[in-house]
Amino acid sequence: MKAIVIGSNSYIARHLVQALIEQSIDILPCGRSPVSIDNHPNYLQIDITNSQSVDHLDLDADVLFFFAGLTGTTVGFTKYDEYVRVNQLGLLHVLDAARRKNPSIKIVFPSSRLVYKGVKDLPLVESSEKEFKTLYALTKFAGEAILEMYRNAFGLNYIIYRICVPYGNLLGGGYSYGTIGSMLGKAIKGEAITLFGNGSQKRTFTHVGDICYAILDTVFSKVTDNQIFNIGGETFSLNQVASMIAEKYKVAVTYKEWNALDLAIESGDTIFDSTKLDALLSRTRQYQFQDWLNSL
Repeated sequence: MKAIVIGSNSYIARHLVQALIEQSIDILPCGRSPVSIDNHPNYLQIDITNSQSVDHLDLDADVLFFFAGLTGTTVGFTKYDEYVRVNQLGLLHVLDAARRKNPSIKIVFPSSRLVYKGVKDLPLVESSEKEFKTLYALTKFAGEAILEMYRNAFGLNYIIYRICVPYGNLLGGGYSYGTIGSMLGKAIKGEAITLFGNGSQKRTFTHVGDICYAILDTVFSKVTDNQIFNIGGETFSLNQVASMIAEKYKVAVTYKEWNALDLAIESGDTIFDSTKLDALLSRTRQYQFQDWLNSL
């Protein structure tokens, strides 16, 4: 087996690369940065927004992990050209090269909880109603649709994993990613954790180790071709996770009024029903949030 990982310096992809190496899978890590954060000797610098750069990529592989892209919420309203250029045009450049050079390669695409219309206390399945309140959310769902277009037109196979809120770090060093990273960063410095409103919004939280396992346990199977899967985890409100972190580090949790823009793009509860994916996994998830927090 051989895998190409585009965006190999990004949070989840760094962990995926390590997991692939541990399974003795031949990998080619790629990214826009001149160097590999993890010092992979065969790292290849490519710019997915440049079609000629992408054409230099040897696509002789079984699977291509497309983990490059811009994330974020409100920033998309001011940097919309970058989001379209990287998240859409970049994907199209890669798919165009794949359909010409190796149409049998399988494309792996990480999508987001933000493609769903949140429903209070209701677990969301893959077919649940969609809603797009940010450009990031729209580019993720558009990426899903583009993959299906290329499957229909050129026979390219794909698999899409929708990820809710990842956390954890298996690579050593500081932890500084996303919702949990932001809360931890403040608590470790002795600062209060601040939430909008009362923090009652619920999310599904998944350790990055369980995310990588779920992907690697299913990605190479033909059964998963052209499928979309929610990756499961534990469900907590933002107030619950903030309170657990605050208790460990002896800081306060404070609350503030919503500002107009953040309230307008708030998704509400995004609770993942991962029954479809869980039925294919050979083991249950290994990480519990409270245990992980206690180990820090």
